[in-house]
Amino acid sequence: MRALEYTRATSPEQAVATHAQDKASAFLAGGTTLLDLVKLDVMQPDRVVDVHALGLDQIETLNDGRTRIGAMVTNTQLAHHPLIKRDYPVLSQALLSGATTQLRNKATTAGNLMQRVRCNYFRDGVSACNKRAPGSGCAAIGGHNRSVHAVLGTSDQCIASHPSDMCVAMAAIGATVQVQGPSGRREIDFQDFHLLPGTTPWKEHALEAGELITHVTLNAPLPGSTSAYLKLRDRASYQFALASSAVILVLEGQVIREARIALGGVATKPWRALDAEGALRGATASPERFAQAAALALQGAVPYSHNAYKIPLGQQAIVRTLTTLTMGGVA
Repeated sequence: MRALEYTRATSPEQAVATHAQDKASAFLAGGTTLLDLVKLDVMQPDRVVDVHALGLDQIETLNDGRTRIGAMVTNTQLAHHPLIKRDYPVLSQALLSGATTQLRNKATTAGNLMQRVRCNYFRDGVSACNKRAPGSGCAAIGGHNRSVHAVLGTSDQCIASHPSDMCVAMAAIGATVQVQGPSGRREIDFQDFHLLPGTTPWKEHALEAGELITHVTLNAPLPGSTSAYLKLRDRASYQFALASSAVILVLEGQVIREARIALGGVATKPWRALDAEGALRGATASPERFAQAAALALQGAVPYSHNAYKIPLGQQAIVRTLTTLTMGGVA
């Protein structure tokens, strides 16, 4: 068993300063990822800085119509908050489709943003994995890559898919991530927060050393919008997505005036399908148009030995969600 030091911070400034004392420090929020990986010896912090007492647990509407979510708001609180259920139902649905009730009660908004991949080769601690041991290779490329590996945004260094449901919904909504670090405060556009693996798969996010997430601010809801989240998986509960889709539409009759589409399970980061959105704007809802948009969303996908099925499955997730929303019955 490895020893580590525990510190409970009382302010964001103290948390950042304490974290800066040791490069091997980690912030501790809900712990549903961190403690799991510490037990597996995949993550090896010398110090954990507990950020529970920082007061970052509120959900509020800003004057410009956006919604600010504190980093320590739990997934359960966020999913069931009346404001989220009213203005961002796709986010509530995504959160409730993930994990178990017990985990949602502990998992936090910031922790969900920071959760690590579920690739078995990353988590076993011994296989070649460029995320865990840069330069060691990627065992998943030639190994078993059926369920938690991507077909979009991959590289010859890493093909692990991003595991979050919440982040897929946020990608569709649009958001900014507020952080505080040794150099002060700054904001990161949500689309830029998670990084593609490229040649540096160990760099998973845009945080600089010692930066702490304090809030996530959602874009104002689209007036008159309807939305839904669909998660396709091997079993009906407690399972990560094989493919998922978060869709937001503004309809005028059967004409699509605005569209937002994001995919999960099939990509190395929450994947915004901008080309698919463009194909839908101004179009009349129809199976043919939905199929065209779905094909655009998965263009450029690269299948591996066991996950080629994810390309048609991802397309099906989009078509099914679009069909549901334009047929009425999902808000």
